[in-house]
Amino acid sequence: MDHNVKISLRAARINAGLNQTEAADLLLIGTSTLQGYESGRRIPRWDLIQKMQEVYSIDCRYLKLTD
Repeated sequence: MDHNVKISLRAARINAGLNQTEAADLLLIGTSTLQGYESGRRIPRWDLIQKMQEVYSIDCRYLKLTD
């Protein structure tokens, strides 16, 4: 995969087959917090990005964190 191609956190979650509630539970965060990350209003901490990488089965280099 080209490292310049990135997908949104929302797309990564959907590709993993998770709804927001399921993903938030697995990430140990609130649904509203996840919504903030997916909308770009908030940027996740590095440890949470690493957890997203595991939960979504995607290398963090391919995640688009901001607009």
